[in-house]
Amino acid sequence: MIHKLKNKRINLALIISAFALILLPGCSGRNVRTDLDTTNSGIIHISVDESFEPVIDSQIQVFEALYPKAKIIAEYKPEADCFKDLIKDSTRMIIVTRGLTDQEEKFYKDSLTFYPAYDKLANDAVAVIVNNDDPDSLFSMDKIRGILNGSTGDKQVAVFDGLKETSTIRFAIDSILKGKPFDPKKVFAEKNSLGVINYVADHKNVLGFVGVSWIGNKEDTSQLSFLKKVRIAAIECNCPEKTYVKPYQANIERRRYPMVRGLYYILKENYNGLGGGFANFMTYEKGQLIFMRSYLWPAKMNFTIRSATLN
Repeated sequence: MIHKLKNKRINLALIISAFALILLPGCSGRNVRTDLDTTNSGIIHISVDESFEPVIDSQIQVFEALYPKAKIIAEYKPEADCFKDLIKDSTRMIIVTRGLTDQEEKFYKDSLTFYPAYDKLANDAVAVIVNNDDPDSLFSMDKIRGILNGSTGDKQVAVFDGLKETSTIRFAIDSILKGKPFDPKKVFAEKNSLGVINYVADHKNVLGFVGVSWIGNKEDTSQLSFLKKVRIAAIECNCPEKTYVKPYQANIERRRYPMVRGLYYILKENYNGLGGGFANFMTYEKGQLIFMRSYLWPAKMNFTIRSATLN
């Protein structure tokens, strides 16, 4: 009788063990996701400020070449639309000209249940371009301000990369006009940065405002073709000496050029995924060198600027 009871206990234990083995994968599946991307594989969507399309295209091409299992699908649009996309499930990251305010951090924390991560990647500049036949390509900030608010009697006008909500327009209103409005008779817009370049190439007495990554890289064949159509204007220097400077890297780094802005990523990811992998790539050496070659000034890598005398 005792022997049979032992056998029954053993059989019951085996049944319980087998049942537990069946349940374990389902239980563990709640904590270990197998459908997520990793830092170097998977597919994600990001939204990027259109002013940075050339340099971010370069970053994505190199990243995907290094990690063939990774696919980053970028949509280029006005900055305000990028921030709207940050709340969408389909958008993992945005690349824009600023980080989050305290109020925005709280909003996204309440909406997402975690704080999005953000950091500066590089320093960019707003470049001013003019038609090749325009006699004047030297401007003070007072002159630019006067054209934008209509206080000068000049016939010059300005063209921007969108009708509203672009980072370049926001920069002009916040940093150049100090919150005052444009003169609608003096300021108008094209659809995007390429539209600005083409318009300035076809019209005299127009100042075009674009991100420097669109026209700063002389090693890019498409940008070389742009520079045959337009000239980059020199702006009065933020320095003791009376001189005019262009948005070259040394002038961006030393803030000698007066229209400098940041380039940031904002990442909506609370695990080690492809968004974090791409952010790390842009933050470290390879990504920082791409910013350098695109004639922005990297924010995370130290480069030395040496003075030199040219004969």
